[in-house]
Amino acid sequence: MRVLVTDAEYEPLDLEAAVLAEGGHELVVAHCRTAAEVAQAARGADALLVQYAPVTEEVFAAAPSVRLVSRYGVGVDGVDLDAARRHGVWVANVPDYGVAEVALHAVAMLLALLRDLPGRDRAVREHRWHYAAGAPLHRPSTRVLGVVGLGRIGRLAAERAAPWFGACVGHDPALPDDAWPPSVERAGLEEVFARAYAVTLHLPLTARTQGLVGDALLARLPVGSHLVNTSRGGLVDLDAVLRALESGRLAGVALDVLPSEPPDWDHPLVGHPRALITPHAAWYSQESEAELRRKAARNVLEWARTGEPLHPVVRGRS
Repeated sequence: MRVLVTDAEYEPLDLEAAVLAEGGHELVVAHCRTAAEVAQAARGADALLVQYAPVTEEVFAAAPSVRLVSRYGVGVDGVDLDAARRHGVWVANVPDYGVAEVALHAVAMLLALLRDLPGRDRAVREHRWHYAAGAPLHRPSTRVLGVVGLGRIGRLAAERAAPWFGACVGHDPALPDDAWPPSVERAGLEEVFARAYAVTLHLPLTARTQGLVGDALLARLPVGSHLVNTSRGGLVDLDAVLRALESGRLAGVALDVLPSEPPDWDHPLVGHPRALITPHAAWYSQESEAELRRKAARNVLEWARTGEPLHPVVRGRS
């Protein structure tokens, strides 16, 4: 088979090549950013390995030889799933490569906000040496933690962070009661925002969750709250977050993901003194990167061997 890597930040692609070589498959590398570029490069390919490049109706129509799209990552919002179904194309992801890393990053961001580590660090760099040189601090045991999304990562983040807080409330309409973590009180989305001193997001990006955290939800937060997002950038309205920071509704925000990456460097939130921003790095460790790359390629290998990838999201035609 001919397997096209549409785009990838990982070089060299030796791990992917080694996995595919087990089945005698050819690996071809492109550097696509647009659907038109993917459509051009994908002609004659049997399967795609995709990081950020969009895979749309245009791609499937132009490259009917493509029968599988395997994404480097959990989210598949860059792939038109309805178009994939219409064309009978399998779509697969890697749902479990960086669970511990993302949960750790979310909790690290949360604790950094709670203790105002960025503010205290700036104070020292400005030659100000005083324990109160920064935002007022509160004891977390007097506050409530909110977790929105309680899949693998959200549950682990709640398990690690909740003991510091007086209570933990969560929202996840997809999680059945028998899988609900006992240390988390189940609540509606608006109730979580109304009660929580700190909210961490662990949701997929869908048509329903796009821009979910905007002015209306942020207005429900207690004054002086914190928001952490290590999930998907499109969940959060950055302009609404900026307004909440400026009004004092938010004391701080920590974002590892943004709606557009890299961001608009002129956006006021990027350099805001109470915004902690990392470059979509929550998933990353040397071990998780290797696991992600091998599993994305193994989706292709197993599909070629058995007719089904390891982690199907859309089931295609045999």
